[in-house]
Amino acid sequence: MASKEPEHEHREDQEAPAAEDEDTGAQVAPIVKLEEVAVSTGEENEDPILDLKSKLYRFDKEGNQWKERGAGTVKLLKHKETGKVRLVMRQSKTLKICANHLVLPTMTVQEHAGNDKSCLWHASDYADGELKDELFCIRFASVENCKTFMQMFQEVAESQKPKEENKDASDAAGQLEKLSFQEKAGEEKAVAKKEEKETKVDTEKSDTEKKDGEPASST
Repeated sequence: MASKEPEHEHREDQEAPAAEDEDTGAQVAPIVKLEEVAVSTGEENEDPILDLKSKLYRFDKEGNQWKERGAGTVKLLKHKETGKVRLVMRQSKTLKICANHLVLPTMTVQEHAGNDKSCLWHASDYADGELKDELFCIRFASVENCKTFMQMFQEVAESQKPKEENKDASDAAGQLEKLSFQEKAGEEKAVAKKEEKETKVDTEKSDTEKKDGEPASST
């Protein structure tokens, strides 16, 4: 009768781990060579003057409610040639733009009434590829960051005023100061003249009283 292979030996053969692939040292050249491609962010000609992590909301007029626009980093970027400053914010994971607009001299930023870590402002935003009037609300991790953002936003808005407008304002201030000085000098001159007149009247009155008090000469 033919001999039968032991069952346990057969089981061991089945359960034996497969031998690891041996490293032959051969190198396989890639079929397709990928070249490094430079990715443009559109920020190459701008210098960042503010960079803070935050969460952005926009007010939905139709739904009459705030809607989250994204969480990420808000930046104020100043153009190296024109000096114009724009606000740009991208979502942290997808890098999708959720805010993109110029900071104009007519813009103002205000504190949120119910949260001292948040502030509000209006802007003509271009994040969706077309200009839209938006009311934004941005929230920061700390009160200090919120104050920093507001202060820098206002300083940038002031700096964007035309030089002619600033010059006219300075000239107007100078004219007012000059006019005020002239008015003050005129008032001082009038007071001095009045005092001189009063002194003259008192002198004449004193002389008259002296004459009236002298005895009449006998003839």
